[in-house]
Amino acid sequence: MKKKLGALFSAATLTLALAACSDGGGESSGSSGNKEEDYPKSNLTIVAPSGAGGGWDLTARSIGKMMNETRLIEKPITVENKPGGGGAVFMATYATKEAENDHMLMVKSPPILINNLKAEGNSPYGYKDTTPLAQLTKDFGAIVVRADSPYESLTDLLDAVKADPTSITMAGGSAPGSMDHLITILPAYEYGIDPKAVKYVSYDGGGEAMAALLGKNADAIGTDISTVAAYVKSGDARVLAVTSPNKVAIEGLEDVPTLYDLGIDTEFTIWRGIFGPKDMSETAKTYWVENLTALNDKEEWKSELQRNGWEQDFRVGEDFTKFLEDQEKTITEILTALGMQK
Repeated sequence: MKKKLGALFSAATLTLALAACSDGGGESSGSSGNKEEDYPKSNLTIVAPSGAGGGWDLTARSIGKMMNETRLIEKPITVENKPGGGGAVFMATYATKEAENDHMLMVKSPPILINNLKAEGNSPYGYKDTTPLAQLTKDFGAIVVRADSPYESLTDLLDAVKADPTSITMAGGSAPGSMDHLITILPAYEYGIDPKAVKYVSYDGGGEAMAALLGKNADAIGTDISTVAAYVKSGDARVLAVTSPNKVAIEGLEDVPTLYDLGIDTEFTIWRGIFGPKDMSETAKTYWVENLTALNDKEEWKSELQRNGWEQDFRVGEDFTKFLEDQEKTITEILTALGMQK
């Protein structure tokens, strides 16, 4: 089980929407466009179903910026934040009211699966209520403390949790049973701590979790690496460990130990992808698959990934859907092991 937990969100096992189309100029339904030149009819929106500053937000803004700057897409692309329920609130809107809105896309990651499969705070909607378009990147988790934290290493922190779980507040940008929660409890589980005993507080997105940490409302947070790099550079935060299989080549984080380095036999990879609405037209789907594929080959995109500390990991169309099917099975297994499955 340790290896299965450790590979939770890796590429082989476990390892980030478009705003309101009501603001899209009246061209909300994609089902009416039969000719490629008919799409896009209006400006486009990519929704990050979280607050500003987290991984979904950064990914959505990078996609929109690069699509326009490389002129792959001429229509302006706006990013909108729709926080709530670790992405579950907007997911319900996207799967129902925006199901035919070709001009609204959504960035997501493992929570699109986790929120649908977990017991507590379960969402009735998952990736099958969307049109999966492409996975673009992979990122890794990090356990983070304030710069002035008394915990100098992850093992120091875990020893404190083991001694008195109620004395340490862990936090993350997603609900219990969701991605940041799993990033947080996975090292504890592998360290011999009952995951149910870990005191975890959830926030709407990595940016809000970081604000809670810096505001001394949490002792440590579990989040994605790309969220924390700027805070490390500014001297506000320290990363105790990363969940990548190898040390990360990110400025300021090159010497941060992996969980393996600390004798904790596990890892955690976060994929991020972009989704269309459930009833997306074939015209719109083809348009986005072609442009996302072209973006993946652009040097400008590769530079953007490097700036954000993301690794390129591309799957498109049916390959992405098959990947999600495999992920669903693995996530069900881990949630079952933790007693969190629906």
